Amino acid sequence: MSPKEFTESLGAKVRARRASLSLSQSDLADLAGVSERFVRFVEQGKTTVQLEPLLAVLSTLGLELLVQPAGNRTANSRS
Repeated sequence: MSPKEFTESLGAKVRARRASLSLSQSDLADLAGVSERFVRFVEQGKTTVQLEPLLAVLSTLGLELLVQPAGNRTANSRS
């Protein structure tokens, strides 16, 4: 998976989770302690977002970033 494909997929998942929690981008930014612009960049799949604020956004949404050996995909990790 290319960096762009990864960040686009991540952005879509962040956007969907934010929407499922009925949060605006501004609400999420306030709760995570990041700028609304940063949230927008994450959701747009920008490839140069910083890790620490990204982890704050994910944590706020109840999400986590999982790293595993390549090729160890299960049906659940492809969603």
